[in-house]
Amino acid sequence: MSRRAFTLVELVLVIGIIAIAAAIAIPRYADALLRYRADAAARRISGDLALARSRANTTSTAHSVVFSVAANEYRIPEMADASTGAAYTVRLGDAPYRATLVSASFGGQSQVSFNGYGVPNCGGALLIRAGSVERTVVLDATSGRASVQ
Repeated sequence: MSRRAFTLVELVLVIGIIAIAAAIAIPRYADALLRYRADAAARRISGDLALARSRANTTSTAHSVVFSVAANEYRIPEMADASTGAAYTVRLGDAPYRATLVSASFGGQSQVSFNGYGVPNCGGALLIRAGSVERTVVLDATSGRASVQ
């Protein structure tokens, strides 16, 4: 009765192939993760701009979104955070985004206000970066709609 087994050469060869495959896959995974983080942060900002616009329209009161590049966050003072009761604040440096707010410009200011009709006081753009990946959120001055580019 003969016993079948793998030789040391076969095991080393398989481990080498797995190591090569991992060396190829890991950088691609890291790039995909950075793209995900930049996209998620940009979509969150776009969604919150739409939320502030909608809340301003439905309540017929002005709502503003204030961006702080230095603190890497933005807030909507007229809305309360459900868990803390403080002003609604999103920190882009925290998980899951781990992104950086590079610039925020709305007519020379770092904030935008929506009037009671949901119309912004001006258009503008935001630049978000996660690693080497950048996304731009553009707010249209006429329609008040935000888009990710």
